[in-house]
Amino acid sequence: MQQSISLITRISLVVTLVLLGFSLSCQQQARVTITDQEANALLEGLLEIWNEGNFDITEDFFTADFVLHDNDFQELVGIEAFEGFVTMNRTAFPDFKVTMDEFFVKGDKMASRWTVTGTQTGPMRDLPPTGKKMQISGLSIYRIANGKFAEEWLHFNMLDFYQQLGFTVVPPEAQK
Repeated sequence: MQQSISLITRISLVVTLVLLGFSLSCQQQARVTITDQEANALLEGLLEIWNEGNFDITEDFFTADFVLHDNDFQELVGIEAFEGFVTMNRTAFPDFKVTMDEFFVKGDKMASRWTVTGTQTGPMRDLPPTGKKMQISGLSIYRIANGKFAEEWLHFNMLDFYQQLGFTVVPPEAQK
């Protein structure tokens, strides 16, 4: 009797493992790499959004739950928040222009080195318009999911940016 139970247990285990293996092999595998050509197409769409303000294509290039990690403020989540960020910058800098200097792809990640130019003729958050030109370079690392931007880590020199606009850093008063 005990041998029968042991045999049934072993057979059940083998059948379960075979079915599990079969079901996993039938699932469509998620693609975790992108080609340079696909990355180039993504960057072209990104430039059209930034440089022309074309929000009609945003959903074609960004996941609905896109997250932007900016070194200037908190994370922005979602396409609407991203479009607001682009609008704020294009309003403050009507001649805002991004150029991609180079990019690299590895797996589902892409890194780009970019340059932004513009003249601040409009307010930017709490900053009044200065009428000054700026040119900054920075780096972005993107995570790509299902052929779209899913996440971005954006980094640039904030001090250089503010100084080009004419703002100064005031040191704190010395402690007594």
